Amino acid sequence: MNRPKAVVFDLGKVLLDFDYGRAARHLAAHSTASDLEIRAALDQSPLLHEYETGLLSTKDFFAEAVSRIGFKGDLPTFARFFADIFTPIDDMIALHGELRQAGVPTFIFSNTNELAIAHIRRAHGFFNNFTGYVLSYEETAMKPTPRIYEAVEKMTWLKGPELLYIDDRLENIEEGRRRGWQTVHHENSTATISAVRQAVSV
Repeated sequence: MNRPKAVVFDLGKVLLDFDYGRAARHLAAHSTASDLEIRAALDQSPLLHEYETGLLSTKDFFAEAVSRIGFKGDLPTFARFFADIFTPIDDMIALHGELRQAGVPTFIFSNTNELAIAHIRRAHGFFNNFTGYVLSYEETAMKPTPRIYEAVEKMTWLKGPELLYIDDRLENIEEGRRRGWQTVHHENSTATISAVRQAVSV
């Protein structure tokens, strides 16, 4: 297989771990709903799916969340609690730094939302050092929908094995494989780092 010309990273569970339970606990202190009820309403829920697909604005998502969980604060307070769920995966972030130092273009390809990205940009400096970003809420499509993979190809000007794609979700990886991309199904950092270094020769 030829050396890829760019590396495409999923974000959650690859570069940043996340825990919606943390958000639920903070929100519960200012809501009529319990933390378990809040997690059911917001964690991988139909409401979150609509928000991450760009079908709801942040303002509308906040209004709907307030109606469901009885949150008593304002949007900035909600945003702080809702988005502060991420923990860096340091060895994967270091791998990204190696690739950048070697001159390899890198891209973020993520199912995510506006509140999360605003928080990550402020709190996690590495995020601002990618060549480009394909984000579900901006593309109004979520992985593994083919259209958002087309957005990656359009942004990178690359196709097939010119792209190396890392994701923890097998269904997302499978769509990349279908398009001829080189892929790494991320299950642990050690194996992923080894696979990427071998493919890119860094």
